[in-house]
Amino acid sequence: MRLFTTVAGLRCYLKSVQKKQPVATDSAESTIGFVPTMGALHTGHLSLIERACQENQIVVVSIFVNPLQFGVNEDFGRYPRTLERDRTLCEQAGVDVIFAPTVAEMATVPPIQTRVQPPAEMMSGLCGVVRPGHFEGVATIVTKFFNLVQPDRAYFGQKDAQQLAILQQVVRDLNLPVTIVPCPIVRETSGLAMSSRNQYLSDEERIKASALYRGLSQAKKLFRSGERVSATLVQAVKQELEKVPSLQPEYIELVDPMTLKSLDTITDEGLLALAARLGSTRLIDNTILRDRRPIIAIDGPAGAGKSTVARSVAKQLGLFYLDTGAMYRALTWFVLEAGVDLRDEPAVAELAHQCEIDFQTDTAIPVVLVNGQDVTQAIRTPEVTAHVSTIAAQAAVREALVKQQQSYGRRGGIVVDGRDIGTHVFPDAEVKIYLTASIQERARRRQLDLKSMGQPAANLADLEQAIFERDRKDSTRTISPLRKASDAIEIQSDAMSVADVLNTIVSLYQEKTASLSLDSLEI
Repeated sequence: MRLFTTVAGLRCYLKSVQKKQPVATDSAESTIGFVPTMGALHTGHLSLIERACQENQIVVVSIFVNPLQFGVNEDFGRYPRTLERDRTLCEQAGVDVIFAPTVAEMATVPPIQTRVQPPAEMMSGLCGVVRPGHFEGVATIVTKFFNLVQPDRAYFGQKDAQQLAILQQVVRDLNLPVTIVPCPIVRETSGLAMSSRNQYLSDEERIKASALYRGLSQAKKLFRSGERVSATLVQAVKQELEKVPSLQPEYIELVDPMTLKSLDTITDEGLLALAARLGSTRLIDNTILRDRRPIIAIDGPAGAGKSTVARSVAKQLGLFYLDTGAMYRALTWFVLEAGVDLRDEPAVAELAHQCEIDFQTDTAIPVVLVNGQDVTQAIRTPEVTAHVSTIAAQAAVREALVKQQQSYGRRGGIVVDGRDIGTHVFPDAEVKIYLTASIQERARRRQLDLKSMGQPAANLADLEQAIFERDRKDSTRTISPLRKASDAIEIQSDAMSVADVLNTIVSLYQEKTASLSLDSLEI
């Protein structure tokens, strides 16, 4: 692991790393994952770092207490600085580079001349009321880091939900070539959200601070029981906080998670956020209240039977099977129809963002539409089949289709299969399955499939070698690598029939929905 304190050192290192440009193949590229921090690392930070290490070849962690985001009477001077401890934790986690510049090196000595100005309406509410200039300071320094590190992905915790929404807007508005990856809140055993400022709390104060989580939990239970009115949900939090007189709430509000606009009622989803002071310590927390049916995400290696099982699960539970394979076929058909060279990535990227794919599910066989045109049969031609892998390997294609897939996810009630559904496309899916089988079993199944189709008998050893190579390629590719989500339930299907796997997943779904219902009763 390298430690740099100067812009020159960091840039020299990054230039020395061979970073290939995306190409229409499955060859691995060096991607950079970036985790910006102010140091005093805790388990929450380490969860971001761990995910960055899983998803990237190079991981850069910044440690910089940014003066631009502290107000006049805030704790810039006493904010915990533990660089040696942080350095050890990063090295143990597999970080490649720590960037720990001085204030002077980052040219952030006020008054800095150039600043990033996010939308005023996103900064004016919630924490912005008592921290004027804070989010402008955050956006400015994070944009500087993005320019220096030039990461492919940057990882931020959901605990700082307002910051997350603002930075996502900055990236969209400025067309910055980085993917913001939101990561779940990590909590102490009491429920208190992990924060570097928790170090300020005494043992007694930590116990009192857990009321923040209890209040949010009470509101979440009300929401699961059917309550959608903001005032009622906010009142549930207030009542819990009032049991701890030393907790002084600054705000408890329900807002849209993306725009941060205040909500009177929840139609799709809402961010219930709060801030409170306990002694001299300011604490924030939040929860997402999402009104949707659960999502089932099924990942796993090729030949594990994901699509067959996913279709059956959707049919039995009355859910919508989101056929991602059909989406890639539909785009391939669209590119072929346009007469564009399939390896002309800029031209394909243009078409990918002009191709609106939809499904009609009120028919016996779902109808696939491209910009309103029925292409259900057209996408199954040998020509499309021969070229779909070329299209699917392109980064711009993945980006465009993942956005469309996620739009279906907002409705919920879907079953999706793939190799990165639970880790990337729907990381908040309620039921995550990793369906797998041994290479030997998958080769045996493939051999039987070929025989049933009347094709020449395949050598089992050759099939095993081909599957081994496919697994290696799928797990090491940069675009959409095969990963098992940390919270996925693994199903090893060697000794299971399709019916056995189906029943297992249906039972897991029913247990999950039942547990949600029980939670709503424990008020």
